[in-house]
Amino acid sequence: MTTSIQSTENAPREPGADAAAAPARTIEGRSLGRIAWTRFKRDKAAMAGGVVVILLVLLAVFAKPIEALTGLDPNAQNPDLLDANLGGLPLGSAGGMSGSHLLGLDPLLGRDVLARIIEGSWVSLLVAFGATVLSNTIGTVLGVVAGYYGGWVDTAISRVMDTFLAFPLLLFAISISASLQGGAFGLHGLPLHIAVLIFVIGFFNWPYMGRIVRGQTLSLREREFVFAARSLGARGPFILFKELLPNLTGPILVYSTLLIPTNILFEAALSFLGVGIEPPQASWGGMLNDAIKYYQVDPAYMVVPGLAIFLTVLAFNLLGDGLRDALDPRSN
Repeated sequence: MTTSIQSTENAPREPGADAAAAPARTIEGRSLGRIAWTRFKRDKAAMAGGVVVILLVLLAVFAKPIEALTGLDPNAQNPDLLDANLGGLPLGSAGGMSGSHLLGLDPLLGRDVLARIIEGSWVSLLVAFGATVLSNTIGTVLGVVAGYYGGWVDTAISRVMDTFLAFPLLLFAISISASLQGGAFGLHGLPLHIAVLIFVIGFFNWPYMGRIVRGQTLSLREREFVFAARSLGARGPFILFKELLPNLTGPILVYSTLLIPTNILFEAALSFLGVGIEPPQASWGGMLNDAIKYYQVDPAYMVVPGLAIFLTVLAFNLLGDGLRDALDPRSN
């Protein structure tokens, strides 16, 4: 006699048994920074721009050690590699590019172009970052004060912004830079030129940041957390620096990444016009100025610094666009 035995696997189960047997899944909360990073990673162009920006910053920071380790000297002249019969043009093709001089030589004194590009990187980034910090500091403080207090305070600061925006910045920068070439404020030479460029670019560009911060503050001051802080007895300075400024970090960061390439171009323009960084110190704008005389017979000398400026500006713009999309809660 055969007995039918029912497998325990086929036995009917009580409702909810599977749910009870399955391990409980924990729901992990994500911070705003983590959400922004997840969005930012999806943007491949922004990631590429961020990588290039990091490499440029590392190149600028370690420019001197790199030159020392590789033996590159941005001011070392190689007259034996220039063709005197052709007015001092580098020997060989493509601007004298070779294994010893990967990007060729300049047609003026036979200096290594790669060494001058590396040397010029820290000058451009130092001026750009310094001017951005100065303009952001002034613009953020005055913008948040104008937006929060309103009334006559807002009117006075807004009129000051309009006055600064009416200045012909390029002409003003040229006149100031040209008048301080000898020495001022105890500074001489390269430190003076860098300080003047940072002051001129940063001090006269702060209204752009100020208008953005003011507009954001006008919206934030009507939010519930501001009313809650007031109801608890918080005063103006506490609300400005503890409640409003942390919520302005995103717009300030995004606009800073878009302002840095503008400052790089402005510094290059002043050096190109001869009122920025003075030779023999290498600068990308100064290299373009030197290349004007030889661009028809030696175009490589103009292409290299021009390409350096182009890639730097493009990388910062891609990074800024990616940060803007990542920090925008309404983006997909």
